[in-house]
Amino acid sequence: MSDTPPSPYRAGYIALIGRPNVGKSTLMNALMGQKIAAVSPRPQTTRQRQLGILTLPEAQLIFMDTPGMHKPVHKLGEYMNQVAEDALKDADVILWLVDASVAPTPEDNRISERLKSMNGLPAVLLGLNKIDLLNKDSLSERTSQYQALYSFEQIIPFSATRGDGRDELMQALISRLPVSEALFDPDQITDLYEREIAADLIREAALLHLREEVPHAIAVRIDEYAERGEEGAYIHATLFVERESHKGIVIGKGGEMLKKIGSSARQEIEAMSGRRVFLELKVKVNPNWRNKPDALRWLGYVRKKE
Repeated sequence: MSDTPPSPYRAGYIALIGRPNVGKSTLMNALMGQKIAAVSPRPQTTRQRQLGILTLPEAQLIFMDTPGMHKPVHKLGEYMNQVAEDALKDADVILWLVDASVAPTPEDNRISERLKSMNGLPAVLLGLNKIDLLNKDSLSERTSQYQALYSFEQIIPFSATRGDGRDELMQALISRLPVSEALFDPDQITDLYEREIAADLIREAALLHLREEVPHAIAVRIDEYAERGEEGAYIHATLFVERESHKGIVIGKGGEMLKKIGSSARQEIEAMSGRRVFLELKVKVNPNWRNKPDALRWLGYVRKKE
């Protein structure tokens, strides 16, 4: 019989940061074992901070999925960067994710400079994602390139999609969390309500189906989210775009594009909620909404601390 005392329970917040489209939401969904964050091949899919609460026998990991840090070109972009920086200040551990399949970009350099300018940050770990796209020699070269950006406590190569290195990543994160009781109920998996997740899944569907010039000018507002007993849930949502021409693209010929978006979104919402969903979508134009503080506010883009 071993005299080794059990390890103390740990719990804390882990900020997932990085430039857009490096796999932050994909990783969180993979670690959670279910989809709670919208994912698409388009950059800047994530616009708000979302918690993924993973409760294990030995620890509770509270992932903070954040918008990709980037050079903003409108007030929405400024808001997204502020949300990411707020997460840094709240974190017990920072996991900076990079795309190991490409060399460091100017955006990676900007993140490095921002981290260096901030005082009192916790441990910063580097997650080299997408190693499944590299051979051993290329991975060694990439590791050296990213290692030069910042003084990392640890560098963990992994693949969010294939699973390589995920166990090592989990252990590295758990070991740096503070000793603490669980901070959330073990059954809770996120801090967002179903209607908020539904809005993101509708926007995700739009990102997947639409052309390059439209997706980032789209916002989704849930106008009604009602339970209808055995019939499931009724959701009515509005997609906002910035131009009349964008409205036509989103609706499509004979309404075909809007039907595709609605069908994809409905399937994802049903998978998330575990019940049938009736989804009704409409499209409205709100010119230049990404630069209007009032529009950002009523669309829900408000920092948690405000």
